[in-house]
Amino acid sequence: MNIILLGPPGAGKGTQARKLVDGRDMVQLSTGDMLRAARTSGTAMGKKVAAVMDAGNLVTDDIVIGLIREQLEDTSHAGGFIFDGFPRTLAQADALAELVAEMGQKIHHVVEMAVDDDALVARITARSTCGECGEVYNDNTKPWPADGKCANCGSTNQTRRADDNEDSLKTRLMAYYKQTSPLVGYYYAKGQLSAVNGLGAMDEVAGEIASVLD
Repeated sequence: MNIILLGPPGAGKGTQARKLVDGRDMVQLSTGDMLRAARTSGTAMGKKVAAVMDAGNLVTDDIVIGLIREQLEDTSHAGGFIFDGFPRTLAQADALAELVAEMGQKIHHVVEMAVDDDALVARITARSTCGECGEVYNDNTKPWPADGKCANCGSTNQTRRADDNEDSLKTRLMAYYKQTSPLVGYYYAKGQLSAVNGLGAMDEVAGEIASVLD
């Protein structure tokens, strides 16, 4: 099963993707992770990625689609793939649809993690993560443990994104609504879209996503 997680910054896409990876043997395809891995891989595609990034240029859609193709050719993961952070635009959505069709696959579900903007800002400005394992914490609902150690891995490396502040988040939300929100209508028209409450408790959101996938 191949799925796309849609939602603005901070909606919890990464958290829910990790749950699906652990519970369903799926593979999370994060554009940023793929680019970082490719850059140091030494492959022909990796060298192309490194050259573009080292020159300070944006990686083209063709390169990202090439990286996704490499991942889809790996059939060792029976659970399928989670697209997290891609596609971001209608052009990327068309390119991804063409790629999966060419490879005899399909996008089975598109899950929109719907949020209220004001509540999202409040959530994200309180967010921190473990710098070692990526476990997500929130000052209000899931504070960093009092002993100073991550409850998941024991690390003391608590980090906060520099852009997890109200002004930066509003700028990121505006970019999302301009570029990516049209995908909601795109996938709705294709009959692939399902919405879940992205601001629910972590396990509640996971349960809603499971009901869509099952």
